[in-house]
Amino acid sequence: MTAGPHAAHGADELCAQGAELYARALREGHISGAEAEQAPCLPAFGLLQPAVADLDRLEPVPAAVALQELLHASAERIAGERRRETRLALAFEPLLRASADLTGATGETPAIRVHSGFDRINHAIGEALTRAATEVLTVQPGGKRPVDQLAVALPREQAILARGCRMRTLYQHTSRHDPAVLAHYELLGGDVEVRTLDETPERLVVIDRTVAFVPASADRTLAVEIRHPPLVTYLSTVFDRLWRLATPMYPQAVQHPTVNGVTPRQRAIAALLVEGHTDGAIADRLGMNIRTARLHIAKLAATLGSESRAQLGYLIGQSGMLEQQGEVGP
Repeated sequence: MTAGPHAAHGADELCAQGAELYARALREGHISGAEAEQAPCLPAFGLLQPAVADLDRLEPVPAAVALQELLHASAERIAGERRRETRLALAFEPLLRASADLTGATGETPAIRVHSGFDRINHAIGEALTRAATEVLTVQPGGKRPVDQLAVALPREQAILARGCRMRTLYQHTSRHDPAVLAHYELLGGDVEVRTLDETPERLVVIDRTVAFVPASADRTLAVEIRHPPLVTYLSTVFDRLWRLATPMYPQAVQHPTVNGVTPRQRAIAALLVEGHTDGAIADRLGMNIRTARLHIAKLAATLGSESRAQLGYLIGQSGMLEQQGEVGP
């Protein structure tokens, strides 16, 4: 029986036709792409996604996961309003400073400052790095770093190392396959160590464990400079604990072995699949594109003999592969 045309409704509403089709997808494990076209609100809400074995077949996404993705988008809109508030605060900064001068302010560097725009952010970080005396800790999330960024960073980092500082950097595992990153650190020399993780937090720079920089917006056009000792200590401790869990990449690389045909990258994807994340969320968290993520998922399904996403989650749990990951040296 063919359903009638999809009734128009608000962008934040789920119609009865869509709810009925989603319930059937949950019962049967999937629906066809043609059936999904009868209720376009389901893909729009992220309640359906392509099946691993057949991209023309759609499987239901857990409602809790879809809701989380929608709330994340809402949070991004709210963050946009907060950025506007920050821009207003920056616009008033000269007036506030003039007022402070009239009232006899001390002029000390504030414990927390907001920098807006890439030029101001890079200038603030660059100024702090010129005064680095002992150590620079950095988290670089995402995949490959652009070659032009590496070229700009090279002389500045060489100057830091020439002053006797040590540098420790955390990347995501995808950077292990970037020849430009490895060549960059071979050119640097000095007291440099690089390790990688499947997932990292947002970008972080800690200098001499006295000043730290973190993004204040999703697009990194806002950054916070932190000189408050307890906060900087906290961020340094977080880095140290992530460092212990990370895999050495430079100067000596360590490779985790493939176990029973499952690679370390596939084990990381398996852990996120079991948690119920969508393909897009998995790709974003592991610093890869969605096509690569789906290719790994398909290989994982083939290795375990899975014919559906639901069965894949069950087989991952039964395989014990998620118990095979451990800590890497000090």
